[in-house]
Amino acid sequence: MTVEDNTQTTPAPPARAPHERRPALVFMRGEQLAAPIPLERDEVTLGRALEADVRVNDARASRLHARIRAVRDAASGAISYRVADLGSTNGTLLNGEPIADEATVTDGDKLTIGEHLIRFELLDDIDREYQRQIHRLLAHDELTGLLTSKSFFSELRREAARAEADSRPFCVLMMDLDHFKNVNDTYGHLVGSQTLEEIGHLITRALRAGDVAARFGGEEFAAFLLDADCAQALVAADRVRRAIESHEFAAVRRGAAPAVEGEPTFRITISVGVAAFPDDARDPIELVELADTALYHAKHQGRNRVSAFCYSRGGADAPGTLPPRRPPNPPTAD
Repeated sequence: MTVEDNTQTTPAPPARAPHERRPALVFMRGEQLAAPIPLERDEVTLGRALEADVRVNDARASRLHARIRAVRDAASGAISYRVADLGSTNGTLLNGEPIADEATVTDGDKLTIGEHLIRFELLDDIDREYQRQIHRLLAHDELTGLLTSKSFFSELRREAARAEADSRPFCVLMMDLDHFKNVNDTYGHLVGSQTLEEIGHLITRALRAGDVAARFGGEEFAAFLLDADCAQALVAADRVRRAIESHEFAAVRRGAAPAVEGEPTFRITISVGVAAFPDDARDPIELVELADTALYHAKHQGRNRVSAFCYSRGGADAPGTLPPRRPPNPPTAD
């Protein structure tokens, strides 16, 4: 007996043309500067809450602050877009004017939510990629490719909010190269810049996928580790420390050329401070400060060490320090 197959295959949605213009929000001021956020659904909410479709991390923004919805004309099929304030405390401005109820928003219009200025745009694929590249240049350190300190704090605040809502731990690392001035003084600033670039790559490789690292400026770096408690962060921090301690840096400027066998090299070390959420603090800025306190302790204890503020919960007056497994080897004596 033949069994008839009545299963119906759902047809794939039609492919979008590369030059089809679709709605997006582009932040012109605020933490997500120049980032294009596509509006993929017919209705999108903006606000400070985790459940908002577009997060606006701003103390003056309400939890659910505003809504943008697509409206299709029954006769022509044309789509227009409407923005409404959702009873926010500080209101929503459209091109500088308060929205009383609901208003039509068109290409190039500007919304103000708290301190954030957001432009509504119709973008094709080329426009979107251009905006993404601008955002990347603004959010990342040009030398190392890591986040800038400003972008790091933006990500850290978002992670702290998620961790608070989901009762998940995470840790902050503050890192500083030991005696880095000796590198510039001994080998020159071009070698110093090359060294910092390599340091960025070493930190990224030593951390897990999903962890976030940044360059704070000069020879100072930071990271936060998702779903990691203090013990796990100590392991990760020491992995960073050992990766840098064991790496040989070129003492001459390579440029784009590969390393030459037998060329002069030097070694450098790093000190790391650790602070844990929520055990040490819940406020992200305070976590960075506590990790910086632990970093200072690691420096004071001899450098090339990992120090955790969370050790002090056992009653110690200062953070505990994880000593190096090998003696430090800075490029020159200090």
